[in-house]
Amino acid sequence: MRNAPLSPAAHRLVLVGGGHTHAQVLRSLSLRPEPGLAVTLVTDRLLTPYSGMLPGHVAGVYRRSEMHIDLERLAAASGAALVASPAVGIDRRTKRLIVAEGPPVPYDTLALNIGVTPDLSGIAGAERHAVPVKPIGAFLARLDALMADAARPDGPRRLVLVGGGAAGVELALALRTRLAGMADGGRPFWIGLLAGNGVVPTLNAGVQRRARAALERHRISVIDGFRAVEVNGDGVRAQDGRFIAADAVLVSTAARAPSWLSGTDLKLAPDGSVQTHRTLTAVDDGALFAVGDCAVVAEESRPKAGVFAVRQGPVLAENLRRRVRGETLLSHAAQRDYLAILATGDGRAIAGRGGWFAIEGRWVWRWKDWIDRRFMALFSSLET
Repeated sequence: MRNAPLSPAAHRLVLVGGGHTHAQVLRSLSLRPEPGLAVTLVTDRLLTPYSGMLPGHVAGVYRRSEMHIDLERLAAASGAALVASPAVGIDRRTKRLIVAEGPPVPYDTLALNIGVTPDLSGIAGAERHAVPVKPIGAFLARLDALMADAARPDGPRRLVLVGGGAAGVELALALRTRLAGMADGGRPFWIGLLAGNGVVPTLNAGVQRRARAALERHRISVIDGFRAVEVNGDGVRAQDGRFIAADAVLVSTAARAPSWLSGTDLKLAPDGSVQTHRTLTAVDDGALFAVGDCAVVAEESRPKAGVFAVRQGPVLAENLRRRVRGETLLSHAAQRDYLAILATGDGRAIAGRGGWFAIEGRWVWRWKDWIDRRFMALFSSLET
């Protein structure tokens, strides 16, 4: 799908992927077009999910439509051409993006916001028997099938989540809420959380205590120190030989940047992410920007979290404008003490920041809900 051909005299900006950061760039350009800039959005998904609303959707709070940004509508509002195809390579010498369907897309500036793919290489059998949580679009389709199966009297009753980070904890709690009452007096559901490195280990001790208490309150079994090495049709096996029986296994642990990046000769991090400066430009290519989970700032180490992609949005939008104008780029330093809010699936949430701040309550959930709905409202109000 393509809009009208671009003017060859314009500076050609190609946005690859429609994640949280690029959605904000398109919104910025729709509100204030940049003279001399011709934009093309290349994406294999016309609806992009907002990860902050995933636990609420799984718990039944948000409809599917409420947690997705309509990229086709956003591209139209910003005047961007749209190429509906996955990217598969970059010819940096000729400055052309290679796509799976159609001719290469020429660029003067290229920006990548393509997320990550599951890295199941360390868990034998996981590709066949497990359900990875990322990418979210693919996960949602498999979640629908799992919930349909679970609604049957003879459906799956033992669900296991591999990964004790924030995503695993929120998903376990959301599933407990979603499954409440589905057993209808039959066999009850059992949910296990396999926490190889503990529960939300990157967050402070107060958040960890509250997260464990929430899991216990909702009868979710936490198995600490369980490092999954194999998944089969019967369950999950740990490195130390322990085995947990399961009817369904969901994995929210390791992920990697898309494999095609390895053929670009860009400097990459061990997880395949593009290494960038704080200006969000690749360390070895000033014409290429990379943001979100598919990138890592070389001067700082931060976990993969949607909060960082959201905060990169205004900086990327401004730096793309500055590159077109030939101006000095802004430097962006990601927060060290960032706010994390975990939904517990029962109308409550846990918030934490830095090394000590931790709170919990229904008002924290209302706060999170307000933050997420406000972010999504930025895109629903645009004129096309």
